[in-house]
Amino acid sequence: MNLAAATNQSLADISNVLVYSSMAVYTLAFFAHIAEWVLGSRSKVGRTAAALSGSAAGASADASPVSAQAGGTAVLERPKVVTRAVSGARDVPDGPGAAGGTFKGDLWGRIAVSLTVVAFLVEAGGVLTRALSVQRAPWANMYEFSITFSTVAVGSYLVLLALGKNARWIGLPLVTTVLLDLGLATTVLYTDSDQLVPALDSFWLWIHVSTAIICGAVFYLGAVGTVLYLFRDSYETKLASGGTPGKFATSVLERLPSASSLDKFAYRINAAVFPLWTFTIIAGAIWAGDAWGRYWGWDPKEVWSFITWVAYAAYLHARATAGWKGRKAAYLALVAFACWLFNYYGVNIFVSGLHSYAGV
Repeated sequence: MNLAAATNQSLADISNVLVYSSMAVYTLAFFAHIAEWVLGSRSKVGRTAAALSGSAAGASADASPVSAQAGGTAVLERPKVVTRAVSGARDVPDGPGAAGGTFKGDLWGRIAVSLTVVAFLVEAGGVLTRALSVQRAPWANMYEFSITFSTVAVGSYLVLLALGKNARWIGLPLVTTVLLDLGLATTVLYTDSDQLVPALDSFWLWIHVSTAIICGAVFYLGAVGTVLYLFRDSYETKLASGGTPGKFATSVLERLPSASSLDKFAYRINAAVFPLWTFTIIAGAIWAGDAWGRYWGWDPKEVWSFITWVAYAAYLHARATAGWKGRKAAYLALVAFACWLFNYYGVNIFVSGLHSYAGV
């Protein structure tokens, strides 16, 4: 083995160590997020239920804030009231977050975010050393795509936090998904460092695949917001109709942002990245023209990319249509993300085509 090959192999080994190390830190972050939810006070969270009950009884949504001392413990002020983006709206405040407004819960939440930052940096180092080991863009097979995807997803989440957005509630589902993604990547999808197949040996790899990864990561954040919106909306509806949700649902859902906030978050995330997904498909068509002499050939990957585009376009159109706002539009968003997932896993693994680079 010559010196260059030995160096590349050493970099590949370092990349593997960094990816496994990031999984260990993500695991610690996972338990810290669990501690935030478990140890965060649930006795200070009842503002949402009170606001819903008051709304159902015709009480004013502009009621004065609550600020009192109970047994030497400060009670949360009533959160800011927001308006749902769906017809038949209720005025409902955002919940106080997983920490429940308590010092102990908030401390664990900050520890979880700090560990997530460390894991992100370690994983990003793994992606970088993988790129150096193969001397190309590190996303030519499903293993490389997966580790880059989870890195970008976590990076997007951290950017939202850095911008001061109320997004820490994403932490637990995000870290859980990242661990599953990396576990699948390192056990099932792992591929040794290798050079590109001829069709991928193009500068379009940097443009087309990088934008696809960014879109997938952001679409994932939108999907998390959509799923939680559906649960929170059902919770609010049940409270407003006089029902009594279970203790677990109450403990978890009342701490989330309101259904309105989650609905707006998911919509804005999906709407913001949709133009980039459009560019991704166009860039792929141009690359196909260079590689295979045609811009469109009904290859399974091309077809499902377009189906995903149509699904997200339908969702965005539904959000602008009076009769399709709210839950109906949310279901469309989840269908669209399911199309993206199938386009990645299903087409790459189970369908044979020009884009079959799974490496598994």
